[in-house]
Amino acid sequence: MKIKVCKSILNGELAVPGSKSHTIRAIAAALMAEGKSIVRAPLDSADTRSTLTAAILLGAVVCRFPDRWEIIGTGGKIIDPGQVIDMGNSGTGLRILSGIASTADCKITFDGDASLRSRPMGQLSDALSNLGVKIETSKGKCPLSFTGPLQGGKTEVIGTSSQFLTALLFACPFAKNDTEIYPIDLQEKPYVEITLGWLKRLGVEFEAAPDMSYFKIPCGQKFKAFDWTIPADFSTAAFPLGAGAVAGGEVRIKNLDFDDLQGDKAVFDFVEQFGAKVERLNEFTRVSGANLCAVELDLNATPDALPLLAVVAACAEGTTRLVNVAQARIKETDRISCMTCELKKMGIDAQELPDGMIIKGGKLHGAELESYDDHRIVMALTVAALTADGESIINNAESAAVTYPDFISDFKALGADIEVIC
Repeated sequence: MKIKVCKSILNGELAVPGSKSHTIRAIAAALMAEGKSIVRAPLDSADTRSTLTAAILLGAVVCRFPDRWEIIGTGGKIIDPGQVIDMGNSGTGLRILSGIASTADCKITFDGDASLRSRPMGQLSDALSNLGVKIETSKGKCPLSFTGPLQGGKTEVIGTSSQFLTALLFACPFAKNDTEIYPIDLQEKPYVEITLGWLKRLGVEFEAAPDMSYFKIPCGQKFKAFDWTIPADFSTAAFPLGAGAVAGGEVRIKNLDFDDLQGDKAVFDFVEQFGAKVERLNEFTRVSGANLCAVELDLNATPDALPLLAVVAACAEGTTRLVNVAQARIKETDRISCMTCELKKMGIDAQELPDGMIIKGGKLHGAELESYDDHRIVMALTVAALTADGESIINNAESAAVTYPDFISDFKALGADIEVIC
């Protein structure tokens, strides 16, 4: 699908969908829990549907309602799916369920689309292998198979992606023996905080060093069933936030809980540092633009925000540095390289760093842009196009549905000039 986007001023109110990070963790938790769990207001998107389908293949019984999913879990005893599990584009789902699959005494194989096949899994495979799991893979990527059961013991895990550690934390309560985990160079720590919050909700016992350099998880545990409402996704809210900051007018986001553990709520602080006006009120969070000025931002804890913040930087006076976020290169695509390329097409002076970007603010011009089948790049480039002179064409815009199925309709309701052209 191609969309045409023209310069627009946005005004209005919207509610963003639920958190992908929380929804996928909720599916994994409900799969392994005893009894019926209720996931209220889940994100219903391509990634979460892939993960939910995988959970059904592994033994969960799922009833879907418009406002909730009711999931009867396996009590920690997943079944042989009898087929390769297709995870689509969901890296989070793949990694967490790979850990869970390692608790079974049968061979379970995962695969996915071309993007998922490009994402590294070797660090997680190595950690699981140290804990007694047999791994079959080519070059440390999908397709790959896991044969347990997970024995436990001691392992290190490279923290290039926090999802590797999250996978171990979800799996190790079901190991045959106690497990000690030693993360190395752990990135994206707020996502681990989300995982630890889930373990507490599920009644899991664990020890954790304050700096997350060590975890001990006793064996033989069970997950309690739960009834919980998924909070709104701050990673998704970044896009109407950014649009309000750079496209003029005023955007009001209704359903944000700043007490939630999601690290990407920091993006609201970052946009304020650029000079936008952000008001956190009881009914909504209001965002409006101003004269934006360049800043330097450490995005290690918030790598998903890089595409949107690169666009805000392109609209700010001066030279912005986005740093300490090398892991942005191993997401759905190399987001550092891709955003640098696309902003240059729009007339912006952008340079790559090994771990980030340098962006000199300027006047954006319409262009034909590539999404690289990456949902966050589609949405970031749409925000950029709303400020650009002339029209922009964005290719493969359907990938926004990975986390925000109603992205186009919601933005059009705010006044965005967006047209689906094929």
